[in-house]
Amino acid sequence: METVTREIRLTKLIELDQVMEIYAHARKFMAEHDNPTQWGNHKPSREQIESDIQAGKHYVYVVDGQIACVFYFAHETDPTYEKIYDGNWQNNENYAVVHRIASAGTVKGAGSFCMQWAASQADNVRIDTHENNYVMQNMLKKNGFVHCGTIFLEDGEPRWAFHKVCK
Repeated sequence: METVTREIRLTKLIELDQVMEIYAHARKFMAEHDNPTQWGNHKPSREQIESDIQAGKHYVYVVDGQIACVFYFAHETDPTYEKIYDGNWQNNENYAVVHRIASAGTVKGAGSFCMQWAASQADNVRIDTHENNYVMQNMLKKNGFVHCGTIFLEDGEPRWAFHKVCK
């Protein structure tokens, strides 16, 4: 039986082109699954991801040497999470955030693996997604995240807010 090697590590700047290809794949997948507007044709931008990498907050999930999933992870407060509507966060304790998670579509369960890793790194994890992103919502619920209400991005776009108490 072959051993599968898996690791989550910080993204290297030299991997930026490959990471952007994964985001392009994710945009196409979202558009094909009733969610064409969350990232449109251009989000996240190359500049945003490069900035995330340089800040040491962008991660890759590597399976047998191939990047299977990419995401932003940080122990920080998100200003758009200060006000939540039509609900409440599960608590007001410190939390980590996950943003811009995208699967390459090559490894089943890659997103779940990344969310479980994030939950192992913090007492609380928060994430948001578009109301039409049913695939993401189902994955989050399957991994113990609770839909807590609605937040609004800086541009005024609404997002469904999820929270997991991890410890």
